[in-house]
Amino acid sequence: MVDVLTEIVIHRPREAVASYASDPENAPEWYANIKAVTWETAPPLAVGSRVAFRAHFLGRDLDYVYEFTELDPGTRLVMQTAQGPFPMQTTYTWADADSSSTRMALRNTGKPAGFSAVVNHVMAPMMRRAMQKDLAKLKQILEAA
Repeated sequence: MVDVLTEIVIHRPREAVASYASDPENAPEWYANIKAVTWETAPPLAVGSRVAFRAHFLGRDLDYVYEFTELDPGTRLVMQTAQGPFPMQTTYTWADADSSSTRMALRNTGKPAGFSAVVNHVMAPMMRRAMQKDLAKLKQILEAA
């Protein structure tokens, strides 16, 4: 089991951060590994929406579909995928850090299929580094806006 949590404070109001981060079409701009996004259900985003992602991770191209299972705009978003080599649940949460800043948390949990426990111990630190870079890129984009 892999469970990685990262957080960052972004000096923008919560509504602005949550709106941008929860829009799947923005994902390739701030997630280094995500190369393309395709809606499988019609926008706008809602519980039950399905979005296909094309990513590049560990030297491989990966295609997977996330289904959005929880959506509390401006507070929490949960999406999960069951297919592929690494079933994953991704959770975003947003909270006011102060009157003009937002604390965003990004959590990924999953159990890689067919991987040994040793690989899990290697994968978590790699995921943490990637997630920290992604949140830093999100912060850079939003604070420059």
